[in-house]
Amino acid sequence: MAMKELIRRASLSIVSTIFAAGEAFRKKQRINPMQAEKSAGKVYEFEMKTIDGKTRKLSAYKGHPLLIVNTASLCGFTPQYKDLEALYEKFKNKGLSIAAFPANEFGAQEPGCDADIKKFCMTKYSISFDLYSKISVKGEAIHPLYKHLTVESGFPGEIPWNFSKFLVNKNGKVVARFAPDANPVGTQIVAAVEDALADESAVEQ
Repeated sequence: MAMKELIRRASLSIVSTIFAAGEAFRKKQRINPMQAEKSAGKVYEFEMKTIDGKTRKLSAYKGHPLLIVNTASLCGFTPQYKDLEALYEKFKNKGLSIAAFPANEFGAQEPGCDADIKKFCMTKYSISFDLYSKISVKGEAIHPLYKHLTVESGFPGEIPWNFSKFLVNKNGKVVARFAPDANPVGTQIVAAVEDALADESAVEQ
């Protein structure tokens, strides 16, 4: 079989896996409002390493809605970087922040080092939102932040694929979770971001 055909079939298989993961996530997702309320603010307890190797406390996002996304450079959803940047440009002056966490758990689609990832994101997509050092988002080496998001946040379930998204409100409460194939500039995410920005009950305590 020709190499081109093998690559085509492999690509189709990966795309099928991606969308199946998203659909499976949507069907089995169970939201626990009481747990979400209980864990509000927990996200601010974490310190993360930026793509430049500096330490940043997530408490810096207090008072601002925050979209947390696990990303990859070689994924079928990688063009979402462009949409995430568009979302950020649309709402950053109103207070939205975005934090991207590269991860290599799915199809080995983020094999590079932090320097490679930064160069790719800046040259291909010119992103201006916050980019962090590569971490593990599932499995035995899962980072504590993602253990919190997938176990304690009120939106349980392991990350199914690259570009899964969590929306955190102004008080650090996770208020929405979106599947990998959810368009960052689609009506679902835009509406949730607008609600989080407008929610005057969610302000820094």
